[in-house]
Amino acid sequence: MSVKVAVIYYSSTGAVHALAEAVAEGAAGAGAEVRLRRVAELAADGAIDENPRWRQHADATASIPEAAVEDLAWADAYAFGTPTRFGAPAAQLKQFIDQSAGLWREGALADKPVTAFTSAFNRHGGGEATIISLANVFYHWGALIVPPGYTDPAVYAAGGNPYGTSAVTGPSGDGPGTATLDAARYQGRRLTRTAIRLLAGAPTAEEDAGALT
Repeated sequence: MSVKVAVIYYSSTGAVHALAEAVAEGAAGAGAEVRLRRVAELAADGAIDENPRWRQHADATASIPEAAVEDLAWADAYAFGTPTRFGAPAAQLKQFIDQSAGLWREGALADKPVTAFTSAFNRHGGGEATIISLANVFYHWGALIVPPGYTDPAVYAAGGNPYGTSAVTGPSGDGPGTATLDAARYQGRRLTRTAIRLLAGAPTAEEDAGALT
């Protein structure tokens, strides 16, 4: 059974982009049809130009389609990625999520599996807090949170974050290492396999209606 997975992320200098690509690879490898989407940039060009790495990444990823609310309606499962901003998601991702109110009111986001991943400058820079902050959104949606947990050696090898893959970029600005990317691929596979199991056991609309009568 094929499922549709939307990997939606924000990345300023490339670390979360690399994680998003790895999550998408893992999901595709587990049989998913994947949409990799970056959310719209809110920062002014002047601010981006002041950081050469930010400008370079923005130009290099300009061809990746921007996320739209329709991507949320399309997908059976979601993976959201963001750098940590004081222990919370980046404003760019939050601005996109805030557009989901219509789908939320319709119940279109409920019962769909969702997972999250992040990056931070420091090892204790708020990665876990950022993922937990995103979980508050998922609770409101009625989505089914799918953390990696301690369910695979890849999680331990990447530092053992059970909430979601978390990269540490450090002062060198290096992207995620091999172990972290492997953990992100595993997270994409786990999300997809969970979605497949849920869809395989999902009742039809007629069965749902019968349960309510």
